[in-house]
Amino acid sequence: MAAGVLPKAEGSEIGRPAGVASRITSLDFVRGVAMILMAIDHVRVYSGLPAGGPTPGIFFTRWVTHFCAPVFVFLTGTAAFLHGRKLGSKAGLSKFLFTRGLWLIFLELTFLRLAWTFNFDYAHYMLAGVIWMIGWCMVLMAILVRLPVTAVAASGIAIMALHNLADVFHVAQKFGDEGPNWLLKILYFGGGFEFGKDGPPLLILFVLVPWIGVMMAGYGFGGIMTMPPDRRRAICFRLGAALTAGFIVLRAINSYGDPRPWRSGGTTPAVLSFLNAAKYPASLDFLLMTLGPMFLLLALAEAWHGPVSRAVTTFGRVPMFYYLLHIPLIHGAACVVSLAREGRVDPWLFANHPLNPGRAPAGYAWTLGLLYAVYAACLVAMYFPCRWFARVRAARKSAWLSYL
Repeated sequence: MAAGVLPKAEGSEIGRPAGVASRITSLDFVRGVAMILMAIDHVRVYSGLPAGGPTPGIFFTRWVTHFCAPVFVFLTGTAAFLHGRKLGSKAGLSKFLFTRGLWLIFLELTFLRLAWTFNFDYAHYMLAGVIWMIGWCMVLMAILVRLPVTAVAASGIAIMALHNLADVFHVAQKFGDEGPNWLLKILYFGGGFEFGKDGPPLLILFVLVPWIGVMMAGYGFGGIMTMPPDRRRAICFRLGAALTAGFIVLRAINSYGDPRPWRSGGTTPAVLSFLNAAKYPASLDFLLMTLGPMFLLLALAEAWHGPVSRAVTTFGRVPMFYYLLHIPLIHGAACVVSLAREGRVDPWLFANHPLNPGRAPAGYAWTLGLLYAVYAACLVAMYFPCRWFARVRAARKSAWLSYL
């Protein structure tokens, strides 16, 4: 086999002609579940309700959405592997990942920044969110896919498992009053910095470590998804059970895997404290807690083919289109709700940035019932354009459509 050439799959869904029939529907289903859950938290952003607590209802409204980023990042790596097999060339895959990654970074800092805030105050506020992180991880993957798949996967797992050593050795405290530099903030520590002396400030919400490790592990997992359905289903069950059990054991030991040890007693119920793993950056406990159920769902989804499954799969086939659509739609819906409740659109909805509901005006916060009603309406509204775009992309073999 020539260097830099990926073997094409034979006798599986991957070896079929490109199109709907060539897709692995269980991957689309799980990705669709992640997209559906994600919208709950983004409606919550504009509801004025805090992320987590003080009630179990608000806590689990946020907690259930924790599965979205790990699932989407992991399956982005898996999709990269499968796309590389279709291309038959590591060079072609590397080029695709590099250009798509830069495109995502551009979208995060332009269109999505506008969609989140509905203002043009770019000089005073920029946010590096999940799409920024995925974009940079894809740029890094453009280099890493040149390596053997097993080396990429093993290195990714090591990053996921070991990055919390930074907490054990209190690495962040060793930088003094100035703190980490801009590069270390992007890589691991997060926080804000300015581009040059008079440049716009950039707030790093999603750092690259350990997420690059999650994408690398997902890339290695792509080989499993080329196996016959029964075999990959069994492997997913075992992986899901092992990771979920690993979370329970490691979290119970309470000495490594998360910078926030859980506690019993006090004002927070023990079960909520146990489940409240750190997301920024994502701890090992957080990743085990979310990726374990993902594998179990993947295994179960192999046998699901009903109308509900097909509807969920529709969202999973067009994840980037969905993401670009749902932020301005949800933000616009929040403006309509504000107009109906207050007789005006609250200026807070145009602030830099309403991601901190604790800064919402007094009396603004929605009830959970209103939150879920708005969420359901937005989900129904998004289904039809997503179904249309999925059909367009399946019917037209256009290179630019692969970037949405």
